[in-house]
This record gives sequence, structure tokens and C-alpha cells, in this order.
Amino acid sequence: MKSNLIEPDAGREVLITRSFDVPRDLVWRAWTELDHLKQWHAPRGCEIHFERFDFREGGGFLSCIRNPAFGECWCVAEYLEISKPERIVYKLSMADAAGNLISATAAGHDPGWPDETILTLTLEESGGKTLLTLHQTVSEELAKRTGAYPSWLDMLDRLAGQLEAGG
Repeated sequence: MKSNLIEPDAGREVLITRSFDVPRDLVWRAWTELDHLKQWHAPRGCEIHFERFDFREGGGFLSCIRNPAFGECWCVAEYLEISKPERIVYKLSMADAAGNLISATAAGHDPGWPDETILTLTLEESGGKTLLTLHQTVSEELAKRTGAYPSWLDMLDRLAGQLEAGG
């Protein structure tokens, strides 16, 4: 089911592409199955905890990334669109430990960080390899300054390692 979302403006927003030497189904599973997500969906040195996880349109998750240097970062997501095996769109918002939405400022983040962003993930397969494209509706400059952008790169490196290890 397609949503009526406005496509991200790649000129102003985070846009990351990464190629994986595995079939798309494996990458899809890494993004959609909780046991896989727990293995890579936090930067190195951090831990991720999922308080809840419901992968379906209208479902979502409540997660917390624990960073030894910066503390806890709770996020709530709502899946807006799921088109297996090629596209996932979800809204990502700051939250407290109970899953209540809070402002980015209240969460201790940069005051310029939006209270919610839309993340669009697309997966294209060619010759047994998968091209992942990640769009997030936040300024790339802000994402680089706050560490969100390098965190995505690190998480995708962890994902590549997990996929190479067969998982």
C-alpha cells in the first residue's frame, strides 16, 4: 500500500547508499526481523534495546540506544509503508522511556533537530547484490554535526559485517 508521503528532497536531506554482496532477501530480513536488528542497529560501543517491535503498516517500535558517553536515546517509530522486499517508510520521533513523544530539545538533542523525521529505505537487487538507499528528512549538515550521519554509516558497516558472517 502506497502512502501519500512527500518524497524526501535529496538536495537537503540525508542520502546514503550502500551495496551489499548478498541477495535482497537477506538485507530485508536484517531490517524487518527483531533478532537481526538487535545485532547491528546501533553504533559501535552502544547497545540497543527494543521495548516493543511490531513490523506491519501502522505498527512500529520503541527503542533505546544506550551510548556510554551520551546516555540513553529513546525513539518511537511508526511504519507508514511496507512494500516487501523493496521499500520501508517509517516516521521516527523522539520519545521518553514510556514511548511518549517529546521534543528533540527535551531529549537533550540539538535544538535544530526535528521532533520527527521520515526515513525511507529502498532495496534494489542486481546480480545477487543489493543496493540500499536510505533517505532521512533531516538536513545532512545537521546530521553530520550531531553524529547521526556517521552513526548511520557505522550501523551500515555493522550490518555488512553481520551479512558477511551469514546472519
